[in-house]
Amino acid sequence: MENKPSLKLIDAILIVAGSMIGSGIFIVSADMSRTVGGTGWMLLLWVLSGLITVLGALSYGELAGMFPKAGGNYHYLKEAYNPLVGFVYGWTLFLVVQCGTIAAVAVAFAKFSGVLFAPFSEKNILFSIGSFSFSAAQLIGILLIVFLTWMNSKGIQYGKWIVRIFSSSKIIALFGIIILGIFVFGNQEVWLENTKDLWRSGSIAETVDGISNSPLTTIGLISALGIALVGSLFSSDAWNNVTFISGEIENPKKNIPLALLIGTLSVSVIYFFANIAYLHLLPFYGNPHGTTIFEKGIMFADQDRVGVSAAFMIFGGVASIIMAVLIMVSTFSCNNGIILSSARLFQAMAKDGLFFDRMKNNNEAGVPSFALWVQCIWASVLCLSGKYGLLLDYIMFPVMFFYIITIAGIFILRKNKPELDRPYKVWGYPIIPVLYIILAALFCINLLINKPLTTYPGFAIVLLGIPVYYYWQNKQKTV
Repeated sequence: MENKPSLKLIDAILIVAGSMIGSGIFIVSADMSRTVGGTGWMLLLWVLSGLITVLGALSYGELAGMFPKAGGNYHYLKEAYNPLVGFVYGWTLFLVVQCGTIAAVAVAFAKFSGVLFAPFSEKNILFSIGSFSFSAAQLIGILLIVFLTWMNSKGIQYGKWIVRIFSSSKIIALFGIIILGIFVFGNQEVWLENTKDLWRSGSIAETVDGISNSPLTTIGLISALGIALVGSLFSSDAWNNVTFISGEIENPKKNIPLALLIGTLSVSVIYFFANIAYLHLLPFYGNPHGTTIFEKGIMFADQDRVGVSAAFMIFGGVASIIMAVLIMVSTFSCNNGIILSSARLFQAMAKDGLFFDRMKNNNEAGVPSFALWVQCIWASVLCLSGKYGLLLDYIMFPVMFFYIITIAGIFILRKNKPELDRPYKVWGYPIIPVLYIILAALFCINLLINKPLTTYPGFAIVLLGIPVYYYWQNKQKTV
């Protein structure tokens, strides 16, 4: 049964926003603040990550208009370069990026459900064998992945309504926190204190007696900014997932570019003002040995859960419950968007003979159920292994690398295939795509220099896809 376009522009926007907003916005600001040591620098990083994301979305719009079919990025790379590059991208997504993210987000959902139901906690070890242990949080995470896969295998309408209800809910909730945090419960004295020395810098860490503040040289600051940018960029990632499901979006040549722009811009603005709200509620420079949430501030929020600390200043003792529910809604919606869209890319690879043959077919409900269940199994294995967190440390380099070469493909396609219909052309060409490539390349270079232990393994995962590609090619020839 062939896919029938049934997703409207609002659905595409909510897929972009819903896939982007997970748990990161409630957590990463703490580590970012300790890395750069200044309020202005932290806010600048959120602006910069938003700029990079929106520039990328603007550039992707041209490609989405040219190739409005399921598979998105896979097709863009295949058309601009060759099938090998497209496959290596899809391989990396399956092995680490998408399935690893699904596993990590599912366990994040389970961890916060443990706030409401203690037996679901990651501290509740169900059984262990040697060094292997299996927690209740891992079990709940796997059950969530299975449930969302089952729902999406029943038809696109089920995933669509989950997107509409849960993505809208978390966007509204974030707006609520921003308004309450800035205009109702915000402390002007705290805000003024946080902004009186905006461009102070330093690498800050906890010590036995308090904190250590290591001043940063100019080079050191640039390096620290690049490292801290990982958190805000990771929180802003997955915006391109909507291109994977192009074939099921009405008028994709128009609606996907629009959804990419509106979705990424909206989330970037929300992220920035969420941090403004944090700075109205909590001191930027906290004390790790403080006895209250306020004293610990943003830098040393318990388990880096800045969102929970900020909510406490608004809602008091019930904050942990309110934020647990919000983050559960957020992660539930985020995972649904990733599960819904990613399987379509793997299906596109299978149609080219580069993945399991059964993945190319739709079920009676018109969805690629076999691709959904293969994705479910691998993501569940990553949940079971407990190595999803380590894998996610590796993905930021390959993610940005593929964004770079995809956007570079715009120049290649304009030169090599000028006859292709381009209903949307990149606004500000060639400045917008060039600016994105420069910023993203600088970020990648900084990672290669300063985080080699996590960057090079990520690059190795990408290269491992090359022999796998030739395996599938040979298999296809022998069929």
